[in-house]
Amino acid sequence: MALGKRKSIQSDVWIPAQDIPRSPGHPFYKALNRLLAEAKFDAFVEKLCQPYYAEHGRPGIPPGVYFRMLLVGYFEGINSQRGIAWRCSDSLSLREFLGFGPTGDTPDHSSLTVIRQRLPLTVHHEVFVFCLKLARERGLLQGKTIAVDSTNLAANAAMKSIVRKGSGEQWDAYLQRLAEEEGVENPTAEDARRLDRRRRGKKVSNQDWESPSDPDSRIARMKDGTTHLAHKAEHAVDVASDLIVAAVIHPADRSDHETVAETVAEAQVNAEAAGVQEPAREVVADKGYHSAETVAGFTAAGVRTYIPQPKPSSGHRRWKGKPAAQKRAVLSSRRRISARGKRLSRQRSEKAERSFAHTCETGGGRRTQVRGRTEVAKRHLIQGFAYNLGVLMRALFGVGTPRSLQGAVALVSALVTAIGRWLRDHLGHFYPPFRSPARLPWIKLPNIEQLLPIRKMARSSTGC
Repeated sequence: MALGKRKSIQSDVWIPAQDIPRSPGHPFYKALNRLLAEAKFDAFVEKLCQPYYAEHGRPGIPPGVYFRMLLVGYFEGINSQRGIAWRCSDSLSLREFLGFGPTGDTPDHSSLTVIRQRLPLTVHHEVFVFCLKLARERGLLQGKTIAVDSTNLAANAAMKSIVRKGSGEQWDAYLQRLAEEEGVENPTAEDARRLDRRRRGKKVSNQDWESPSDPDSRIARMKDGTTHLAHKAEHAVDVASDLIVAAVIHPADRSDHETVAETVAEAQVNAEAAGVQEPAREVVADKGYHSAETVAGFTAAGVRTYIPQPKPSSGHRRWKGKPAAQKRAVLSSRRRISARGKRLSRQRSEKAERSFAHTCETGGGRRTQVRGRTEVAKRHLIQGFAYNLGVLMRALFGVGTPRSLQGAVALVSALVTAIGRWLRDHLGHFYPPFRSPARLPWIKLPNIEQLLPIRKMARSSTGC
């Protein structure tokens, strides 16, 4: 066989239609398109978005294409609109998912930005509730017991760009001024940073500093211990079905017990819109959400709380000057942390944190690529919408993400390999062809000892 040489590509002037490459389509995206078609998703979003489009003029990008491209960002783990636009234009199967032929041009990232800025937050919220209604019709959403948890999302702004409120003094100028006050003459930027690393009581407060590019972001500590400008995302998850009932963006400097009431109220509104009777009657959270005012407020609203109490101070002095209703509510909540309360706490740790693992880590939403709390809320609502679609797909078809099929193929390949090696080792003396790897080339695949890690890999990639 002669050596082949790569030649430069010369575009043809005319290509027959039968010669244009076509894709058989990805099984997951084909099933997802069938589900959306049965639910009449495109007609729903076109009617919903019609007031925000001009009646005459050049036809714009269909809203169904816009939301499908954001779904691709979640399922493929792409956090930027540039990456989503490139991936959709490069993949034939994703082109089919979006409804474009092999010769059509998919929308670019600037078009996604224009549509996102044009559509208000209420439209994205209605799309999020649309999946909850679909899950309710399929008998998945229960909505009685919800688990609440929060995490920080890195903002699209740098700590080096913060300025002092009021004066507008930049961070580097502030450090140089501190160095001059310490007696350093004509300090350089390196001298100022060296002094900043050594000074005691170093603290950057949100009351004094802000980001000029994203004023809604707040200085906060991330999960890895570093300090960044961030937004706070809080989820309310249905314990019975793993569905996200509410995905709310709060300022990152607000504590958990201050924001939980707003998130639970949002979850009640969304569940009622989906058709749930008396939603969010029970709230499960960790001890970071505990406060006497919060527990008493939920009790007054008829909501049972399962929130572990931090180590209380001894004596009755801690209740001095506080209403008696707060004491009764806290003691009642403490008694509820029994066998059922501990079981619900374990489910909260599993299901609420799983929603963040998928939307923020594998879904590519840990770092925001947009600015402003409203724009971040739009994008995160669609992340929650995609997550709920994955849960629904897993319940209906057994597969919640496109990558789940890759894990299933790896598991089947490993099983076939194990069976082939067992035939070769145990039946080779009865049937000679089993002895020869040349007669059975698939026996050259990994041996049975490699089955366990492949099985673990398949399990980690399944689900939503």
